[in-house]
Amino acid sequence: MVTAIIPARFASSRFPGKPLARSTGKFLIEHVCERVSAADRIDRCIVATDDERIREAVASFGGDVMMTRADHPCGTNRIAEVAGRLDLPGRAIVLNVQGDEPELDPRALDRLVGRLADAPECPCATLACPFPAEADPDDPNAVKVVCDQAGRALYFSRSRIPSGGDPPGAGDSGPLLHIGVYAYQRDFLLAYAGWSPTPLERSERLEQLRVLEHGHTILVERVERSFPGVDTPEDYEQFVARWRNGGVAGESEQHDPQRRGNERR
Repeated sequence: MVTAIIPARFASSRFPGKPLARSTGKFLIEHVCERVSAADRIDRCIVATDDERIREAVASFGGDVMMTRADHPCGTNRIAEVAGRLDLPGRAIVLNVQGDEPELDPRALDRLVGRLADAPECPCATLACPFPAEADPDDPNAVKVVCDQAGRALYFSRSRIPSGGDPPGAGDSGPLLHIGVYAYQRDFLLAYAGWSPTPLERSERLEQLRVLEHGHTILVERVERSFPGVDTPEDYEQFVARWRNGGVAGESEQHDPQRRGNERR
């Protein structure tokens, strides 16, 4: 049983009410649910929210939604609350998919699930892609990840890494661009959500470093490209324009490498 959980909040400093934006005739959160549900290896897709307006919107299009507490510090804790209430075995796979990814590729989700399913000794996995040549490696919003030769994360950073190695997008020692979608074994997710923030996590402002600092492995599934997300009203209008022109639904070559949100909440 593979369950995808989409954390969704109404409050957003840059785009309040973002999940309920509806210029396409569908809620933004509805677009995300459709893309997740199109993945072959995902059995259930649940929206996790603390807002009654979002609950009503998801219910209106027949989506699966569960209410959570309002005091969660991040989306990971919100999905952990939902995962803890589900009757799932300890090694069941739970995905954390951001609620502002209306153009995510279902095939990338299937590959992520497959990567974790094939390595039951590893507790979690995430996505990354080659660093686009046009992206600025010094942009702190473009989170970099370097891996070992088996495709396991060595480190994530907002800074340029590795020092003295090939630049992003060139050569085997350059970093990959991290894409903030995660797959967890259920029991590990529940444990991870209960750990306190760690020093490197606080320094980089990257939750996934908590996993590495506790000595656990993060598998990195490499896909061809990232997909645009929606952080701001301007991002949303660009998505709407692509949608009206038929250039979305996971097949578009368009992407913005500078703002592949890794820790958007």
